[in-house]
This record gives sequence, C-alpha cells and structure tokens, in this order.
Amino acid sequence: MTKFGYKLMTEEHGPKALVANAVRAEQAGFDFVSISDHFHPWLKSQGHAPFAWSVLGAIAHATEKVGITTGLTCPIIRYHPAIIAQAAATIAIMSDNRFSLAVGAGERLNEHVTGELWPSTPVRHEMLAEAIDIFRMLWDGGLHSFEGSFYDVDHAQLYDAPEQPITVTVGVSGEKSVALAAEKADGIMATSPEASLVKQFKKKSGKPGPAYGEVTLAWAATEEEGRRIAHDRFRFGALGWSVNSELRDVEGFEAATQFVRPEDLAGSMPMGPDPEVHLKAIREWMDAGYDHLVLLGPGDDQEGFIAFCENELFPKLR
Repeated sequence: MTKFGYKLMTEEHGPKALVANAVRAEQAGFDFVSISDHFHPWLKSQGHAPFAWSVLGAIAHATEKVGITTGLTCPIIRYHPAIIAQAAATIAIMSDNRFSLAVGAGERLNEHVTGELWPSTPVRHEMLAEAIDIFRMLWDGGLHSFEGSFYDVDHAQLYDAPEQPITVTVGVSGEKSVALAAEKADGIMATSPEASLVKQFKKKSGKPGPAYGEVTLAWAATEEEGRRIAHDRFRFGALGWSVNSELRDVEGFEAATQFVRPEDLAGSMPMGPDPEVHLKAIREWMDAGYDHLVLLGPGDDQEGFIAFCENELFPKLR
C-alpha cells in the first residue's frame, strides 16, 4: 500500500512553523514527514534555512505516530558521517524508532559553506558509499576506528545507539546512483517518476524498497495563483539537476532563473484547485512503482495545502 508523506520545506518555513506543520500533517493522516536539510534556500523569496536536525528533535517530541525522514541529507562535506550517524541515532530513539535516513550527494549551494572542495559527482558518490559504511558501523554499537579513502573515525562509540536498524535510502537519478543504492542502501528516493529506477534497484539489490518519490503540487485557490506560487518559489526547478547541484549561492539561482517565466513551468507540476489534476500527477508515481510519496506544496498557506490533501486527495487515493 502506498504511504503518503508531507514535505517540510526548510527553505520556505522557519523552525517553529515546521514543527507546527508536522503536527498538523500527523493530524491530517499523513503517514510520514520528510524534511529538507539545507544551509541556504534556493531563492530569496523562500527566505528560510533553519538547522534541520534541531527541528527533527522537536518534531520527534511533538508527534506520536507519524514517520520521520530526511529528504535529503548530504553527509559527506558540510557534515562528517560520524556526526550524522550520531544525529540519526538520537532522532531514532527520541521518535521511538519512527525515523529513517535519506541521503544524497548534495548541492554546492549548501556544502561549500565550510570552504571545502566541491568534488565531482563520481567522487561524491564514492564519499557517500563510505559514509553509509560508517553509519552502519557506529549504529551497531561498540568502539570503532576506521581509516577510509575520504574519512577517518578515531575510537568512536555511540553510547545512545539506535534500538532498531535505521533504514537508509539514497537519492537516485540514473544508473550509477541506483547501483550505489543497491549496494549500500535499503531503498531509493527520486524526483522524477521513472519506473526504470525502481526496477533497476530491485533487480540489482534483491530488496523490495522502499521507493520514495517527491511530488510537487502547486495547490492554490485558482490556477493563476498556482502558477504565481510555482514561479515565485520553485522556478529553480526549470534549470535541471545538473545546474541545481552546481550553483554556489542564492544570488546565482536568482541570476540563473531571471528569464524563467510562469508559462515555462507549465506541465512541470499540477497547479490550481482541481483535485483531479493533482491526483493524475500522484498516480503517475504510483503507477511507476513508488510506494512512499512525499507531497510538496510550495507557498505560505500550508494549512490550506494540508487540508486539501486531507479532504480532497486522501479519500480518493486510499
């Protein structure tokens, strides 16, 4: 059965609002929440970027049953993998094992802030594979040292290790990232409804998933307002991942998107108030084999978006 998640966009909402939105999402019947892990927003109009792990601690305490995941954390440059292993273990304990960790190779927008070199994609994938090995090593408990190609761990032990194995999913976009996920992770997370990604993962890993997908829904009272919100908050999506992962800062995204028009986003996401338009987009993911769908509603009116999902979408999806 497909599970539906609510996207906690740290780029668009402050820390207190994110916690309140997570509580409301649980009340509305979402199965899980997925939080972005950013140092910067994509665009000035988004205007936020609180520390995701502090927010996760508050959400774990403020909710009772909703699942919790990251979407995505880059554990290889801005963070050391041992720190993410500790953070994930803590949230798993605080949430009574409701937490899973979704990781990816990151964007320069967030990872350049410490002054470290921004590696090529193949190198970042190698770093990510090593980071996952470190997670699992530390989560198993006991004292560990590790000398890798990219990271060292010197006599580290998690004294609050997770009580149950933490599910690890990897963001994928093509054959190489799927191969990495099949070797190191339990599941995948994607941003386009490509059935081939799910099929490749299951074939190479022999694992059933989970397969996460992120569906952007520009819900609004009118189609015109939906187009406005999509352009104001999500026009960076028109650039494509090869650009989005490489631009350095908010100013770069502002410059790169200055000629993107609202009409250029037509077809990239459903817009407006019609449930059937949004349901069509969601079912495309379901038909492609994704069993965990994160519903992302850009804009300030999150209460309206959550209520729309609760009253208009869920009765027809379940």
